[in-house]
Amino acid sequence: MAVKVSTKWLGNMRFESTNPSGHNLFIDAGEENGGQGEGYRPKALMLSGLAGCSGLDVAALIKKMKLNVEDFNIEIEANLTDEHPKYYDKVAMHFHFFGDDLNEKKLQRAVDLSIEKYCGVMEMFRQFSELKIETHFHKK
Repeated sequence: MAVKVSTKWLGNMRFESTNPSGHNLFIDAGEENGGQGEGYRPKALMLSGLAGCSGLDVAALIKKMKLNVEDFNIEIEANLTDEHPKYYDKVAMHFHFFGDDLNEKKLQRAVDLSIEKYCGVMEMFRQFSELKIETHFHKK
C-alpha cells in the first residue's frame, strides 16, 4: 500500500505537510536553528508517531478486551546522538494506566501485543534504537 504525503515550504524554516487522513500539520525549526518555533520538530514528531501508533493499538485492545481504564498516557524519553546525522539511539517508553479497577495482566498483554506484533513504527525504531518499555499502574 502506497502512502503519499506532500510537504510545502512556507518560507524561512517552516513547512506545511499533508497527511492521508486529510489533516495538515506544520513543521518548523526552533529559534536556535533559524525558525520561529511555530510547528513540530521533525525528530520529536517521530516520537509522537511512535507513541500514537502504540497508543492506538493499546486503545483498540482495551476496547476489545472490555477493560476498565479511566485514563492512560505514554511518556517517551529519547537520547539524541551528538554526531550528524543525529538520531535517537536510545528510546524509553513509559505506559501509564490509571483507574481503580485495572486488570494489570490484560493491560500488560495489550502493551506487549503492540510492541511485539502490531506497531509498525515500533518496528522501524528497532532498526536504529535501543528500546526500553515500562508499564506503570496507578490507582486513582
